[in-house]
Amino acid sequence: MNSKKFSSVGGQAVIEGVMMRNADLLATAVRKPNGDIVYKKTKISKSRNKLSTIPFLRGAITLFDSLVLGVKELTFSANQAEVEEEQLSQKEAIMTTIVSLALGIGLFIVLPSVISSFLFKDNKIHSNILEAVLRLSFFVLYIFLISFSKDIQRVFQYHGAEHKSIYAYESHLDLTPENAKNFTTLHPRCGTSFLLIVMLIAIIVFTALDFILPPPANFTMKLLTKVVLRVLFMPLIAGISYELQRYTSNHLDKWYVKMIAAPGLALQKITTKEPDLDQLEVALVALKVVLNQPVDNATEVY
Repeated sequence: MNSKKFSSVGGQAVIEGVMMRNADLLATAVRKPNGDIVYKKTKISKSRNKLSTIPFLRGAITLFDSLVLGVKELTFSANQAEVEEEQLSQKEAIMTTIVSLALGIGLFIVLPSVISSFLFKDNKIHSNILEAVLRLSFFVLYIFLISFSKDIQRVFQYHGAEHKSIYAYESHLDLTPENAKNFTTLHPRCGTSFLLIVMLIAIIVFTALDFILPPPANFTMKLLTKVVLRVLFMPLIAGISYELQRYTSNHLDKWYVKMIAAPGLALQKITTKEPDLDQLEVALVALKVVLNQPVDNATEVY
């Protein structure tokens, strides 16, 4: 593979398939119940590309962008995989995502803050320590519990296929399932690692906020202010986390960077599973499409 054409590629697992994207294209490939592979591709707008180059802002943009695009691609994959008797509309998928996002914010951001505030009303240090422990515990426990679902295990296998395929590309190998299968399922630029970094950066930012800003005298207003500030500062936290992940993924040869990246890679042992050759084939179709390489084992749909 010509190194001059080498570009950064990322992706995510979807239902019975994989989404891949680079700076110019997004492609999602799905295995249909009859065994056929279908894919669709979407051009990435130039305005989106410009925003994604601004340091710290690009982290929040990328997170929001991933949510929006993820809804569309999950809808496509669900309909192609025919997991429901009736096709899922994009409106239904958007509502499901909004509800899931609200529940996620409530469980991982608001609830730990509320519990710690009630238990340690007058001790900021103890309150922030408990909040941090609860937030990380809820996050890891949630991932652990959903990993027992057979449907989620399939998604985690495609997640592993996505990582192995990207490794094959980054190693300049021919994009075949046989080449990709030899790589690890753990990747430093994974979304799982990113979310864990978000949790850790949130601990630092939220603690600093509690000590810098003067709290209201009334406990109810103090709690409300605390919760609102945590939600409002999430874009900043996402921005910082994105820059940190970019740095660590590019400097894994340094021992201290390996220490920073280690928790996220360890958590991926839950969120990625070993894929089979058929799943790798699907992931490689999506990868080839975004790289403008020929694809002869899949059909494009519009």
